[in-house]
Amino acid sequence: MNDKKSEKTTEASEKAGKQVQMGLRLQAVNHSDQPVFANFTTVQAAPGMVFVDFGFLEPATLPGLARLAKSGGKMPEAITGRLACRVVLGLDAAAQLTRQLEAHLQGLATQSAAAKGKPN
Repeated sequence: MNDKKSEKTTEASEKAGKQVQMGLRLQAVNHSDQPVFANFTTVQAAPGMVFVDFGFLEPATLPGLARLAKSGGKMPEAITGRLACRVVLGLDAAAQLTRQLEAHLQGLATQSAAAKGKPN
């Protein structure tokens, strides 16, 4: 089985105003270590939690809808995709995920800007 390692800031430390990094090892269960591909997400709120649905639409679906709309054709009432995974997060975990995603995306933007500035 594969172990997944991550860094996690403890909630108690955040409340105290300081952050403490500690190792976290996640043990895979069944096929949880297998990646799931998703090309869209939806978020729904519930009291004290957030539902995040990861879904998959066939790659030709959205361009096909755009062509249909451009030609003035009748748009379908709904399109069907596949639910790849549903994750329910407590508000603290959702906030932590938001911080991690923002930091990662900022890093990617910085790398992209640096690569564009370099001569080939």
